[in-house]
Amino acid sequence: RVDKLQPVNPLLILVNEALLEYIHLRIVCGCFPATKAEVSSCNRECMACKPGMFTILLLKKLLYLCCELAATDHNVDNTTEILREWLKNVQRFYHYVEWRPMDEPESYPDEIGPKHWPGSRFAHVMKLRQAALRTAREKWSDYILFIDVDNFLTNPQTLNLMIAENKTIVAPMLESRGLYSNFWCGITPQGFYKRTPDYLQIREWKRLGCFPVPMVHSTFLIDLRKEASDKLMFYPPHQDYTWTFDDIIVFAFSSRQAGIQMYLCNREHYGYLPIPLKPQQTLQEEIENLVHVQIEAMIDGPPMEPSQFVSVVPKYPDKMGFDEIFMINLKRRKDRRDRMLRTLYEQEIEVKIVEAVDGKALNTSQLKALNIEMLPGYRDPYSSRPLTRGEIGCFLSHYSVWKEVIDRELEKTLVIEDDVRFEHQFKKKLMKLMDDIDQAQLDWELIYIGRKRMQVKEPEKAVPNVGNLVEADYSYWTLGYVISLEGAQKLVGADPFGKMLPVDEFLPIMYNKHPVAEYKEYYESRDLKAFSVEPLLIYPTHYTGQPGYLSDTETSTIWDNETVATDWDRTHSWKSRKQSHIHRNAKNTEALPSPTSLDAVPSRDEL
Repeated sequence: RVDKLQPVNPLLILVNEALLEYIHLRIVCGCFPATKAEVSSCNRECMACKPGMFTILLLKKLLYLCCELAATDHNVDNTTEILREWLKNVQRFYHYVEWRPMDEPESYPDEIGPKHWPGSRFAHVMKLRQAALRTAREKWSDYILFIDVDNFLTNPQTLNLMIAENKTIVAPMLESRGLYSNFWCGITPQGFYKRTPDYLQIREWKRLGCFPVPMVHSTFLIDLRKEASDKLMFYPPHQDYTWTFDDIIVFAFSSRQAGIQMYLCNREHYGYLPIPLKPQQTLQEEIENLVHVQIEAMIDGPPMEPSQFVSVVPKYPDKMGFDEIFMINLKRRKDRRDRMLRTLYEQEIEVKIVEAVDGKALNTSQLKALNIEMLPGYRDPYSSRPLTRGEIGCFLSHYSVWKEVIDRELEKTLVIEDDVRFEHQFKKKLMKLMDDIDQAQLDWELIYIGRKRMQVKEPEKAVPNVGNLVEADYSYWTLGYVISLEGAQKLVGADPFGKMLPVDEFLPIMYNKHPVAEYKEYYESRDLKAFSVEPLLIYPTHYTGQPGYLSDTETSTIWDNETVATDWDRTHSWKSRKQSHIHRNAKNTEALPSPTSLDAVPSRDEL
């Protein structure tokens, strides 16, 4: 065990297939620590490639290193140059470095693009894995850890935890932006993916443990000390193999024939992997895929920092065509501010921070000075409580943005809060939507990009000539929205201070979709032109009852009595719960583009 300074010989192979700007990059590493000093020298840096700029640093924290072999091939970009730079800068830390670049050919003769996997590509990768396995055996390694380089092990104890399971083949469950992961729970007699109830139970951590499964892939550990492992092969396929020629299926069959059970562990959160792209997709789309993995990881963990030994291309944030982008943040919520700024930077989005009004700091004198009064008869629809000072602070924060929009005469503004998670390709999708709206010359004043849809009995009306847009019905949350100058003028002109209610109740009143008629009577003009993106582009980072959930609007005091505290978010805040089920007949399907023939092709995984 490395942590106990016992001589263990794990061998690591890191496989990159067209991640970011790469088509192939493979690095094989072995670590043979015998002394404390040797462990220290090994534990400095491991691997680098562009996705590896992040993978490397994460591997460094897993407590094993010392590179043996770096090989790269089939590249149409600058993979070789990046890997060469890294090797030049870190070779002094390693006992031995072998450099095997292959400049030609740049692609496979039978591929249609860098994300296409023809048979020749599967065979090539299988041969490389087999060579790594052979090398591990020749060096009497105790373990071999295979990691696709676009997999990110953020838990520094992953290796030790997998070794402690004492299984011949074991994998840590990796997370993605969907249900996709690095295992199957079912396999058909023909070797195809089979959906089972167990998959969701394991993938969503409803069952915890280390489970026998018919398939693990992408990241897994093999215990070479166990005799049965001698029968394992990646290539050539077993003589009885008749299933699809696919590297992960071939290896699963080999494991089955060797009498070895594969295991998948989800006792902890170990790391992340991206959802595989389709054959027709591009390397640019894979860059976007990687960026999304990075920003998802930051929701519950620190940022993935790039390797210090590789040059990092600078990013150039912009405003995406908006006159301004505001991000509302409480000064005391530095953790949220830091995460959001890094998340936005990774997406190359420039924002202006708006210091939110802290409801917990508001006193009765301040409310009187602003002439703030609660809308008569208002009660929270779930808890029946009155307005809270946290909700007043939230309203005032958004109100200050609307005032600045008016003062600066900003025609098109994006407003986001600091507790949101971004959908894949957020920037590209939002920019395209705004272009489509301009092309259609749509008269709009407010567009939700994140919300909780409350009217779920019938679909909302799709907007003609603009895909992915509906006329907004009754909605909760102000996670993010686009607002026009005219929209801001209408909201401020409604003079809401003397008849205040939560801002996400106020907006539906202003576009005349609030279900409580008594509330609407206090606002004479209710003609705000409001729409919503469909599907949504941002969501809350956490919901009521989830670890990490905290509401600054609901945990404060009653609006007119600072001695009466509220703490509704623990059990009563249904408002902050996940979107309720929307019946098939009420879904906004008319706003969605028709699926292409390529989209209809079934996947080999839970996508």
